[in-house]
Amino acid sequence: MTGKTVTRADLSEAVYQQVGLSRAESAALVETVLAEICNTLSEGQTVKLSSFGSFLVRSKGKRVGRNPKTGVEVEIEPRQVMVFKPSNVLKARINGLNGSVEEDED
Repeated sequence: MTGKTVTRADLSEAVYQQVGLSRAESAALVETVLAEICNTLSEGQTVKLSSFGSFLVRSKGKRVGRNPKTGVEVEIEPRQVMVFKPSNVLKARINGLNGSVEEDED
């Protein structure tokens, strides 16, 4: 199932339509929120948005991987990855339930 990709412009337009700020103010608000999320994650902290989910930074250790085409082993260096963990409310909503499931505290 392929759906529409929501862009920054779409988010700004939604803020403009629903909140009533000017288009410029709506775009600035969206940029501020996204920048704060990025800054927090780059510091290694978790971002938790109630009834939506959590963005976490995890450390992956050094490991050996394989090129799927050639089968050649390659050493993969340790790195940080970002993971999104949806809330129970979001999971219920995606699955067509009413979304009134109580969110668990992580």
